[in-house]
Amino acid sequence: MLKNIPPILSPELLKVLCEMGHSDRLIISDGNFPAESMGKNAIVIRCDGHGVPELLDAILTVFPLDTYVEKPVNLMEVMPNDPVETPIWDTYKEIIAKHDSRGADAVGCIERFAFYEETKKVYCIIATSEKALYANIMLQKGVI
Repeated sequence: MLKNIPPILSPELLKVLCEMGHSDRLIISDGNFPAESMGKNAIVIRCDGHGVPELLDAILTVFPLDTYVEKPVNLMEVMPNDPVETPIWDTYKEIIAKHDSRGADAVGCIERFAFYEETKKVYCIIATSEKALYANIMLQKGVI
């Protein structure tokens, strides 16, 4: 056991977060995201039974967001004419504001298929059981 480390962060996940360097990116994905097929060149960590908000909050306790880019956090944009509501995004913004002084200003959106293309370049994908739609979130690591 370690002090001040959220217990939801497994040893495997902590190792990967520590290995990541400045500007490396990770995705915390919802339960519908094709983590294994999109993550062929990434480390895929399963966090079944957990949702994105609890992992986001825990990760941001140890993971600095990049201060050299305007939007170090990106969400998958809702497809045009898709009637899906995204209240989970408000939860994300609250969590981010708790850990980064830029708050919601640190968050951007990437068109769905562009998000998938960017996914092919990330260091790690954390696959969750999150049921909310469009709940995928990409974080870019900064420096301490």
